[in-house]
Amino acid sequence: MSEKRTWIRLPRNVLVGHGVSDDLEKVLQELHPGVSVLVVTSPTPKRVLGQRLIDRLVEDGTDVDDIVIEEATLAAVDAVSDRLEAADAGVLLGVGGGKVIDVTKVVSHDFSRPFVSIPTAASHDGIVSNRASIPDGRHRHSVAARPPTAVIADTTIIAEAPWKLTTAGSADIISNYTAVTDWRLAHRLKNVPYSEYAAALSEMTAELLVNEAPAIKEGLEESAWIVTKALVSSGVAMSIAGSSRPASGAEHLFSHQLDRLVPGAALHGHQVGVGAVMTSYLQWGEDGVWQELREALATIGAPTNAAELGIDPEVIIDALTTAHEIRDRYTILGDGISESAARRVAAETGVI
Repeated sequence: MSEKRTWIRLPRNVLVGHGVSDDLEKVLQELHPGVSVLVVTSPTPKRVLGQRLIDRLVEDGTDVDDIVIEEATLAAVDAVSDRLEAADAGVLLGVGGGKVIDVTKVVSHDFSRPFVSIPTAASHDGIVSNRASIPDGRHRHSVAARPPTAVIADTTIIAEAPWKLTTAGSADIISNYTAVTDWRLAHRLKNVPYSEYAAALSEMTAELLVNEAPAIKEGLEESAWIVTKALVSSGVAMSIAGSSRPASGAEHLFSHQLDRLVPGAALHGHQVGVGAVMTSYLQWGEDGVWQELREALATIGAPTNAAELGIDPEVIIDALTTAHEIRDRYTILGDGISESAARRVAAETGVI
């Protein structure tokens, strides 16, 4: 007799497209009628969308409070928690990029309050997922979080975000290829729990981005549509799996180690994209898919090497040889690779 059980939490409403932020009131009325709202945002997202939403909710008679944060830190989590307790709000709105949404979903989880995810950039796959990444000094913690009850991704806003954010989100999705391969490896060698459904969804999403790479161009709202839908799909895969495994393998360990060695040097998505090129080489060898991944990244305009990341080649080697130390997650890196092996893979793939 099978005793398998799972509890999958997914958004009830996902709105993606032109002008969908105008439907915020309808979404709140359907899911959270009559409750007070705390809007969590940061300076630029508040200017481009947040204040407009706040004004509309106030005009609609909703009790609204708001807080502006600068970074995704434990201090920011504490600040939002304090404001939520003071306002006694019934629902949180996370209006912004990855930092804002990560902080909002952590507070939502801690206080068992629902939240609505309203991304202003297609920069990461956390807009739907049940995981959050919160830096603490030189360390970055991946923590359990509450997935949103709704996602409102207005592509008119997202298309106006800095293009580098969209290329970072694209690279983050493309890296799902190597993440899923690592997940299968961990399942076979370490009996790590594995979901065929979540893995297939994650791979399909990565394949979509690789195939659509020529259509992803700056200034096109259609490009924002393609990338945002892929980010939503990737987040759903993580929620189905109950972990970040469908979208986080050796390439993410490499990126997290770069964050320790050279904090803020490059965007997360760009780092995992370069990490995925090298990881794919390790997974499949010279005739693997790494060339296809690198070509897709280059087509979109994402970095494919150390120079384009703005990171010294020696730091790349250091990160690659020590990335396995980041967390207890089995990947193709195993218990570490030698410096000579790291130099070979980085050179063969053109990263250095």
